[in-house]
Amino acid sequence: MKLKTVSKWLVVVGAINWGLVGLLNINLVTLLLGSWPWLVTVVYLLVGLCGVWGAYAMLTNKNKK
Repeated sequence: MKLKTVSKWLVVVGAINWGLVGLLNINLVTLLLGSWPWLVTVVYLLVGLCGVWGAYAMLTNKNKK
């Protein structure tokens, strides 16, 4: 699997998680991985890094024709 694809999916996971936190006060990442707090931290770190990478890519992407 390509790094770009994994990055996009992690951003989607982060967006869904924040939507659930805002709407229903349910943290899906903690709910699924709560017994491994270090893994929850790793997931949040990866989602954040992928978000920064995605923002950088969008801001520096030149229009390709």
